[in-house]
Amino acid sequence: MKRVNEEESLPRFLDRPFMRMMILFAILAIVVLTILSFIANVWVGMLMLLIAVTIFLVAWRFGKEYVEELNSYILNLSYRIKRGEQEALIKMPIGIILINQNEEVDWVNPNMQTQLFSEESVLGKHISEVNEDIYKQIKNSGETKTELLEWNNKIFQIIVQEDIHAIYLMDITEYAQVKVKYEEARPVVGWLFLDNYDEVVQGLDDRGVSGFNSLLTTYLSNWGKQHSIFYKKTSEDKYFLLLNRSELERIENEKFNIIDNIRDRTSKRNLPLTISIGIAYGDDDFDKLAELAQSNLDLALGRGGDQAIVKEVDQEPRYYGGKTNPMEKRTRVRSRMISQAMQELIKGSDQVFVMGHKNPDMDAIGSSLGIARISMMLKKKCWVVIDQDDLSNDVGKLMNEIEKQNQVNQNIISPAEAQNIITENDLVVLVDHHKPLLSIAPNLLKKTKKNIVIDHHRRGEEFTENPLLVYIEPYASSTAELITELFEYVSSDGEPINRIEATAMLGGIIVDTNNFSLRTGSRTFDAASYLQSVGANSTMIQRLLKEDPETYLRRSKLIETIEFVHEGVAVAHGKDQQIYPPVTSAQTADTMLSISGVEAAFVITKRSDDMVGISARSLGKINVQIIMERMGGGGHLSNAATQIDGKSVQEVREELIAQIKTAFE
Repeated sequence: MKRVNEEESLPRFLDRPFMRMMILFAILAIVVLTILSFIANVWVGMLMLLIAVTIFLVAWRFGKEYVEELNSYILNLSYRIKRGEQEALIKMPIGIILINQNEEVDWVNPNMQTQLFSEESVLGKHISEVNEDIYKQIKNSGETKTELLEWNNKIFQIIVQEDIHAIYLMDITEYAQVKVKYEEARPVVGWLFLDNYDEVVQGLDDRGVSGFNSLLTTYLSNWGKQHSIFYKKTSEDKYFLLLNRSELERIENEKFNIIDNIRDRTSKRNLPLTISIGIAYGDDDFDKLAELAQSNLDLALGRGGDQAIVKEVDQEPRYYGGKTNPMEKRTRVRSRMISQAMQELIKGSDQVFVMGHKNPDMDAIGSSLGIARISMMLKKKCWVVIDQDDLSNDVGKLMNEIEKQNQVNQNIISPAEAQNIITENDLVVLVDHHKPLLSIAPNLLKKTKKNIVIDHHRRGEEFTENPLLVYIEPYASSTAELITELFEYVSSDGEPINRIEATAMLGGIIVDTNNFSLRTGSRTFDAASYLQSVGANSTMIQRLLKEDPETYLRRSKLIETIEFVHEGVAVAHGKDQQIYPPVTSAQTADTMLSISGVEAAFVITKRSDDMVGISARSLGKINVQIIMERMGGGGHLSNAATQIDGKSVQEVREELIAQIKTAFE
C-alpha cells in the first residue's frame, strides 16, 4: 500500500484545531492518571503505564491504517470520477467541438463526428470552414450564447462558451418539429363581410337574389374546402371564419386572391360585389381573437373595403387587396344618423373645438368652418384652431379673406389659446384626419375625452383614442363633401352658412378632386351644387388657387427630373438645398398624371420643417396609399403622402423606389 507521508497522516476534516485540542486533552488526561497511579501505588502505576502505552500503540496503528485506507479510497474515487468524466465526454449524445486560440478545431467528440462529419476529418480546420453559422455565433458578443442552427437536415441548439473555447450542439430536431406543428395548428379567427351586398341585390327580384346567393355560396364553399376553413353565415352579409395558421400562410401567399376573384366573377354578371376580411391570430383566447378580428374588419371597412387585414396579437397589421376605389353609397341614411348623433354631442358640451391637420389645406379649413357653423346654428360656442404660422400660399390667401369677415374670424384661435381655455366638458372635432399626431394641437385631446372624427381618408392603424363618434367615408371626395351633407339635417333658427364658409368648403372639394377630375361621384356634385346655391364664390376660389410665377417655375423644374421606375410609375424629386411647400409637391404630382403613360406619380421634396415629404397621386389602377403606409404615411388609394425625418432626398428616393418594386412584386 502506498506510504502515507507526514503531511497526509490526517485527513483534512480531522486536521483542525478543535480535533488537535481533544487529542492533546486525552493524552494529558492519561499522563495525569498514570502519575497519580504511581503516587498511590507503584504496581498500580506500572499497570497504568502499560495500559497507556498499549492504548497509544493501538491508536497510532489504527490511525495510520485508517488514514492510508481513506487516502487510497479517495484516490481511487478520483480516478473513477475522472475516467467517468472522460467516458461521458466521449460517449455523450451531444456534439462537442473544442477550438484553439486561432479558432481552429482541436477535437470533436465521436457523436459529433458520426452525426455530421462521417469519415471527413475536420481537425485543424478553421471553424468557418466547418460551418459559417457557427463561426458567426462565435463572433457575437458575450461569454455564453445560445442559438439555433439548421445543419444536415437537423436542428441544433448551439451553446458557445468562449472562456474554455468549447461549442456544444444539442439535437432538438424533434422538439423543433413539435413546435412547428404547434404553430401551424394555432387557431385563426376571422370575419368576412360583403361590402355592398344590399346595393347589389337591391334591384333584383327573389329569383335573382337566390341565384346570386347560390353563386356566392358555391364560391365560398369551394374556397373553404380548398383551405380547410370552417365558415358560418351569421347574417345576410357577414360570415365567421375559423382556420389554422398554416392555411392562413397559404392564403397570404396567394395575396387573398378571393377578394379579386369574387369581384371579377360577380362583375361579369353586372353585379360587382366587393368583400372585406378581418383576420386575427397569436392567442389561444377565442374571445380575444374574435374581438381583434372584428377590429381588423372595422379597419378594413374604414379604409374603403375590398381588402383583407391580417394581424397577430401585439404586432403590426398586414394589408391585402384595396385595389379599387370605394364605391359611392346610394343611401343618405348614414349621413342623417351621423348628423343627428353629432348634434346631440354638440348640445351636450360646453364648447366645441374643431381642428384639421398640420399644414392645413383648403379641405381642412373649409371643413373646420363648416363644423363651426353647425355648432353656431345649435347655439353653441365653437372655436376653430388654426396655426397661422403653418399655412400654404392658397390657404394664406383664404385666411386673408376670412379676416375681412369678423363674424367668422372672431372664432379662430391659435393652438396655445385653445390649450388655455379648453376644459374636460368641451368637445373636440377632428376633420380631414384621424391620427392624433397629425392634429394641429394634439394636446387638446388630452384635456378632454370627448372627441369626434370626420374624415375621408382610408383609416390607418393609428387612431384617436375612444372617439364618441366616427364618420370615415373613403368613398367621399373630401371631408367638406361629408360635412356639407350634414347641413341638410340641422334644424335651427340660427344663422345659416355664409358666403365665405361656403366658398372655403367648395374650395376644399375642388382641391381634393383636382377640379372634379378625381374621386368624384354624384354626391360630390350634389354637395357642390348646394354650396353654390348658398353663395360659394367659384371665382374667388380660382383666384385663391392661382400660382405665382416662381411656384410655376419650381413645379416645372421638378417635372424635369421625372423618371419612370416601373411601367406607369413616375418619380420626380427636388434638391436637398431647395425648400418646397407641400402644396407645390402635390400640384406637381397632379400635373404628372396628365402626362401620357403615367398611372401613378410620386414627388419627393425637402420641406421647411427639415423633413423630406412625398406626395403620391394615382389615377386609380395603382394603390399609392399602401406604398405610403409602408413608409410611415397614409392617405387614400389615389391620393397619399408621407414625411420622413433624418434622411436626404436621395436616400428617400432610393427607399421609395425599393418600396415601389416590392409592391409590384
